[in-house]
Amino acid sequence: MKILILGSGAREAALARSLAADPAVTQLHAAPGNPGIAELATCHQPPGGIADGPGVARLAGTLGVDLVVIGPEVPLVAGVADEVRAAGIACFGPSAAAARLEGSKAFAKEVMAAAGVPTAAVRVCRTLEDVAGALDGFGSPYVVKDDGLAAGKGVVVTAERETALAHAQACLASGSGQVVVEEYLDGPEVSLFCLTDGRTVVPLAPAQDFKRAGEGDSGPNTGGMGAYSPLPWIGDELTGQVVEQIARPVVAEMARRGTPFCGLLYIGLALTARGPQVVEFNARFGDPETQVVLARLETPLAGLLMAAADGTLDAQPPLRWRDEYALTVVVAAGNYPASPVTGDVIGGLDSPVFAGADAPYVLHAGTRRAGGDGGPGELVSAGGRVLCVVGLGASLAQAREAAYRGVDAITLRGSHHRRDIALRAMRGEISLPG
Repeated sequence: MKILILGSGAREAALARSLAADPAVTQLHAAPGNPGIAELATCHQPPGGIADGPGVARLAGTLGVDLVVIGPEVPLVAGVADEVRAAGIACFGPSAAAARLEGSKAFAKEVMAAAGVPTAAVRVCRTLEDVAGALDGFGSPYVVKDDGLAAGKGVVVTAERETALAHAQACLASGSGQVVVEEYLDGPEVSLFCLTDGRTVVPLAPAQDFKRAGEGDSGPNTGGMGAYSPLPWIGDELTGQVVEQIARPVVAEMARRGTPFCGLLYIGLALTARGPQVVEFNARFGDPETQVVLARLETPLAGLLMAAADGTLDAQPPLRWRDEYALTVVVAAGNYPASPVTGDVIGGLDSPVFAGADAPYVLHAGTRRAGGDGGPGELVSAGGRVLCVVGLGASLAQAREAAYRGVDAITLRGSHHRRDIALRAMRGEISLPG
């Protein structure tokens, strides 16, 4: 099987790592990829960028690939999957119409209401006066969300009413002209990925990510600073409950509307005293949860993605998982998530720490070669989240130790990372409301 991965982050690096290890994959391509992905796949620069559907379809046709795997949300919302399918090439990723589940939070709430899915009460506001009334109605803590795409950073949860109003004003001025105000959901958050071909739903293992920039969940929201899986503090029944109460009803509702959802449905959950409640949907693999979920998946990935693309998920055998825990820590550039400092030299990736069967490994996120990705130049930072270090272990403690051993070997001027990824879970300090 010949596969083209679209994207350039650590999520795509994790996909490339799994696909490169799959014996069924005979050629692996990426566009545009990054220096880490270039060690596993042949990288290409799409002339019009990854959101140029016709350009991506032409590239896929020229390469003669059997499957295009779209990583990020922007090309999905832009309709790249539609163009690829129109060219007669299988594509893992929903259509533009189905990707609205991520592209518009107001639309996602509408679908959830029609499907009877448990989620936070919501008001969609189009003026600042509407926002003020919604904030007063729900009370503190205030939850304000940009209706459109915001790279994981469009949500503000705050006890400060003025901060909530200011974020709403910024969203109204720059986005779709509407902003979502929700009730606050109390309880730990969990991410569950579900593969779907528009009819069949196959859940992957739950994970938990860490959105805030600072330890103790302090500071601004980011795209994610780390993740781990499995979750020792939840029961095995949660996945089945979420599939039955959330994933299948939403997939059925999207099919009923004539816009079947084919690809990866990411369900962000709050585990409240009322049971699991949907915080958000994404239309693609989440970053950084993908890094730990795929690290544990034993079932070859290429066949699963193709089955979701061609409507044969119901014929797939049950998934197989490694017994180990997996944990990833994000090494972020200085000043991230504001305006990250880029262009600094990255060192330590040739450390003996990364050698050996049980060693942690690095996935490139925001990196480039100073002389171009294919050149001999030094590896430098090129984004906010620069590297992900993944550790595996028989226990959560061992996975943490491995990941942080890798993080400590890396040098990047001004970089920062969280030291408390999965710390409370390791200590048994997470409890469910009620």
